[in-house]
Amino acid sequence: MIEIGKIQELEIGRTVEFGCYLTDGEGEVLIPAKYVPDNKEVGDKLDVFVYTDHKSRPIAVTIMPIGQLDDIVGLEVKAVTDFGAFLDNGLEKDLFVPNKEMAAQMKEGGSYAVKMVMDHKTNRMIGSSKIAAFLRKDVEGLAEGDEVRIVVWQQTDLGYKVIINSEYQGLIYNNEIFERIRLGENRKGFIKKVREDGKVDVALQKQGYEAVSDMSSIIMRKLSEAGGVLEMGDKSSPEDIKEVFGMSKKNFKKILGGLYKAGQIEIFDYQIKQKG
Repeated sequence: MIEIGKIQELEIGRTVEFGCYLTDGEGEVLIPAKYVPDNKEVGDKLDVFVYTDHKSRPIAVTIMPIGQLDDIVGLEVKAVTDFGAFLDNGLEKDLFVPNKEMAAQMKEGGSYAVKMVMDHKTNRMIGSSKIAAFLRKDVEGLAEGDEVRIVVWQQTDLGYKVIINSEYQGLIYNNEIFERIRLGENRKGFIKKVREDGKVDVALQKQGYEAVSDMSSIIMRKLSEAGGVLEMGDKSSPEDIKEVFGMSKKNFKKILGGLYKAGQIEIFDYQIKQKG
């Protein structure tokens, strides 16, 4: 069955002057000629996204959206009207969020976490920012150290609530954020801790040995780019370290100590030098 709002593999069933009709063996859907890759013939298969055009007709495109049906993603508002907002989902046709599906009034240029849902009255995919009810209470599918997809959802006194893999709620604490972060942002995260009460702590950086390895690489790369000398050392301010390296001063000094013991750098109060 061809599904509206989903990425799927379909076969070219027949060609017409204005494109091709793709089939799953039961139904068919038009892919306009401008989306058909060169040298494709009847019988070839294409990965496409199927949605409805401005006349509510199903069409297939080879452009992949930011999110598909049932996903929760961060999208930017392109326009606000009296009856709803239009968000950029990466396609020619914007995603519509009706006023009744807004958790709070959206603003043009703002980015929001949005759930992709089906409007069964019109048979088209729409967005909803009322996503709390869609989130799972159990966290059985998560484990510490997992790399996950997150959407920055809400800001709190403690930090930022995020949506994990379109299913769970997590939190990134303010004191563990060492880079710019904004609401509605789609990015990669890591599960730091799954608590007994079901709450999930999320980090923007890898944890444990892999984190140390990654941060060491960052410092050595920046040293190399600067010609082997950086005006940043043991007594540099936490703010400067955070801005340049995206890490806390505690971690910075720990990484410097490891690189010094390995004979890779020399450390001074306000400078580090690459050896060799």
